[in-house]
Amino acid sequence: MFKGSLPALVTPFSNGQVDVDALKKLVNWHVDQGSHGLVPVGTTGESPTLTHAEHDLVVETVVNEAAGRIPVIAGAGSNNTAETVRLVQAAKKAGADAALVVTPYYNKPTQRGLIAHFTAAADCGLPIFIYNIPPRSVVDMTPDTMAELAKHDMIIGVKDATADLSRVPAQRMRCGADFIQLSGEDATALGYNAHGGQGCISVTANIAPQLIAQFQETTLAGDYAKALTQLDRLMPLHEAVFTEPGLVGAKYGMSLLGMCSEEVRSPLTGLTDATKEKIRAAMVHAGLLN
Repeated sequence: MFKGSLPALVTPFSNGQVDVDALKKLVNWHVDQGSHGLVPVGTTGESPTLTHAEHDLVVETVVNEAAGRIPVIAGAGSNNTAETVRLVQAAKKAGADAALVVTPYYNKPTQRGLIAHFTAAADCGLPIFIYNIPPRSVVDMTPDTMAELAKHDMIIGVKDATADLSRVPAQRMRCGADFIQLSGEDATALGYNAHGGQGCISVTANIAPQLIAQFQETTLAGDYAKALTQLDRLMPLHEAVFTEPGLVGAKYGMSLLGMCSEEVRSPLTGLTDATKEKIRAAMVHAGLLN
């Protein structure tokens, strides 16, 4: 169920409010474009600045609009274990297929603390993906800790944003071949799958869902020569989108396609003109704009 291109879905805004109509349009667009799943209310969905009610609304809207056509992995992360449990329970009630739970940020738990945190989330009875992103959370889950957590029936995989491709075989050896490893970094997604990964939770797929879905299908079929030619089209866009915070770049690119507003919430700000031009040029290179 969980493989290929799973866009880390943006949360569209209009005049400071969640634009539910635009969100529904995005879900249907991704289904039509061939995305293999959706991941709402992660960092790219601006979860840090959504209220709890908005968070739940976005998950419910995406699940209902997807209507079982593609799986939904709902963002449910917090550095507070009790809040994480609440978010997982809400995702389960909404009908999400799984939850994405980030390693707790700022309070820097030990590996033992990580085991306690993720066990509490998994005990809610919804499949859990561990989100390991040391640059943001300032804590790194080791492969050995991941292996311990993988023994839990509800902990089924990882979104790995370490950018360390050696983690893929290391985690495969410890967690088993059935443990689902998804990349959290667009630029190394080809190498990630070549090392044993099964897909990518992608920011750039917000702008180029069809291209990235095709790229993922090519890598998963083992045709890396063809995948390199696809990556040649996509790499300038990966680089451009992350010139400033990736979700801001993604929203700007989507605005050029008429999919949603480029509006973001403070403390994020709109892009500089130079970055806008870089993204536009990369979209032309990828064949997304004339």
